[in-house]
Amino acid sequence: MGDTTRNRTFPHGNDNDDATAPPSPSPPEMVYYEGCPGCAMERKKENNTGTPYKEFFYVGVTTLASALPISSLFPFLYFMIQDMHVAKNEQDIGVYAGLLGASYMIGRCFASLFWGVVADRIGRKPIIAFSMFSVVIFNTLFGLSVKYWMAIATRMLLGSMNGMLAPIKAYSVEVCRPEHHALGLSVVSTGWGIGLVVGPAIGGYLAQPAKQYPNLFSENSIFGRFPYLLPCLFISLIAFAVLISCIWLPHDFHYYPDMSQ
Repeated sequence: MGDTTRNRTFPHGNDNDDATAPPSPSPPEMVYYEGCPGCAMERKKENNTGTPYKEFFYVGVTTLASALPISSLFPFLYFMIQDMHVAKNEQDIGVYAGLLGASYMIGRCFASLFWGVVADRIGRKPIIAFSMFSVVIFNTLFGLSVKYWMAIATRMLLGSMNGMLAPIKAYSVEVCRPEHHALGLSVVSTGWGIGLVVGPAIGGYLAQPAKQYPNLFSENSIFGRFPYLLPCLFISLIAFAVLISCIWLPHDFHYYPDMSQ
């Protein structure tokens, strides 16, 4: 049987092909506009390749301050309902406490989508600042509540006005380079978890201070007349400090004031 192996010849390209081939297109250069806060942030990310620890610290503290009022009421919720005399018997206290505890998330459920759309239109920073402002106002009013309807209203308004969770997640990604996105989202989750743990501790230690610490707080003082104001006020002061720090928070919104010129 003969040899069936066949010799094949392959065409060789001209040595000058590489020289005459058109150069590959270079990636488009980033265009930054003067006066655009979003462009300023993008330029900062391009020049700074390291981890943005300062921005991540702010994201973590802001998330913590937003999470504190969610669970801070649970240690004293039973006693608060009891003092309001809204339940006809002791067995009904759990029903009223459950409704009051759920009112925050009910408000957030109906308003979260709205705040996400607004944050896309005007930027994350205004929503973050407004959310901290709502914590300062409505959480303090909740501590001053002496009627059940007032407590329900303030908690529901607090949940509906505090639409910060989605914008702060987006902001944690926008302040860093792609290789740090996972770290930014982890900072949000960590701050949220710490807030949910520390919140009940604040509520438990600072509620009813005239009874727990009679040497420091009198029954005739404002904290004696409003026994659940102190933990709410403490959290509101933390939120107020975060609100003030929003002045130095970089804006992520892209605005081109000179596009018409």
